[in-house]
Amino acid sequence: MRKIRAKRSASHKVVDCAPPVRRATRGNAQGVLTATKLRRQTVNENTTLVERPSPQTPAVASIELEERNPSAAGEAPAPERFTVFTGLDVHKDSTAIAAAEAGREAPRFIGTVGADLSELLKGLKSLGKPEAMLVVYEAGPCGYGLARVLRARGYACEVVAPGKIARRPGERIKTDRRDALMLARLARSGDLVKVMVPDERDEAMRDLSRAREDAVAARLKARQQLKALLLRQGQRYTGKSSWTEAHERYLAGLSFPHAAQHLAFTEYRQAVKDGHERVERLTESLRAQVEPWRLKPLVQALMSLRGIDFVAAVTLVAEIGDFARFAHPCEVMGFLGLVPSEYSTGQTRRQGEITKTGNSHARRVLVEAAWNYRFAARISRGLQIRQEGQSKAVRDIAWRAQLRLTRRHRCLSARKLHPNKICVAIARELAGFIWDVAHQVKLSA
Repeated sequence: MRKIRAKRSASHKVVDCAPPVRRATRGNAQGVLTATKLRRQTVNENTTLVERPSPQTPAVASIELEERNPSAAGEAPAPERFTVFTGLDVHKDSTAIAAAEAGREAPRFIGTVGADLSELLKGLKSLGKPEAMLVVYEAGPCGYGLARVLRARGYACEVVAPGKIARRPGERIKTDRRDALMLARLARSGDLVKVMVPDERDEAMRDLSRAREDAVAARLKARQQLKALLLRQGQRYTGKSSWTEAHERYLAGLSFPHAAQHLAFTEYRQAVKDGHERVERLTESLRAQVEPWRLKPLVQALMSLRGIDFVAAVTLVAEIGDFARFAHPCEVMGFLGLVPSEYSTGQTRRQGEITKTGNSHARRVLVEAAWNYRFAARISRGLQIRQEGQSKAVRDIAWRAQLRLTRRHRCLSARKLHPNKICVAIARELAGFIWDVAHQVKLSA
């Protein structure tokens, strides 16, 4: 019996939020009430749990303090210099305005203005001075132009991630008024996650990169439509690969019994040709615009990695931006949505598919680049040309990436995993090597 009691007392020392309670006897009703009150004690969000000093549990105590301390958990409180927190629900033709004063009072709805910037500035001016106001709005199709204008006029403006806003499961009503009030309230409590507002030059390069991506998708659609027409007419190409010179000679020799079919075939073929020329023009424009870009050294450094050519490097840099904002490679992996989802409770841990949050354009490029690591590690002639002029540190990281990722691919393939899962796992680790390469490059201000 003594051994059992000793074990129980040791287990109570793991997390001892309340003083030990003496076991109540059958006739001691007061002891039962005391034990019940101590076990049912609650703490609010501002209360810090105080643990008794114990040499056996320093790690557990530190974990509890980090979870209860908002600043340690990354939830920095709102700056004290702000007295008004303004939430904007921005749309194409209107903007709803709500404001929350510093303190505990409920936020109030100011009104809805049109798309004219002067109306919005007039509404903000009535709320207070720009230096004492924090303005927030959700990232969306309206872009970052409003944030740049407000910052130029002295306002502290933040663009927040809509996917990181906590919403109640029971809410079934959504209006512009409610959204603006919610943004003002969460801005005051510091529960919003802001996104990086890119430089105008960086955003312009991103728009050009996405224009080329759209052109590639349009070219693929035109090619599929042409192949569908040929398949309906029983025309099957027996060559090795399509859209080569041999395939073009094959298409030039086709004939159809009806003039309408030949006209349709000609239009589809012309659309394919136009799409290909559009992709080539945008690719050349990318090469020309990268030359004066401040992130050009980073683009050249990423091209030292296997599977990342010029277009892939430009896409990654344009979509992710400055890698200095990520303190750890895991942050880049999470930003790209390449980490597995998880639902764990107690002793049960369940991991599912990747989260797919963050930037889908950069994630697609990484997954495509990861397929190159299914082959043995080697430095091809094209890769050697791309690595010319790079520092030894960058070249060493690229070679370590090849050794690590090719070996990882072989190990996962030996476990008979699905090829797509293997490719995503390789892409996740490749993001870590990209982060390492980016931190070796010094960028100009």
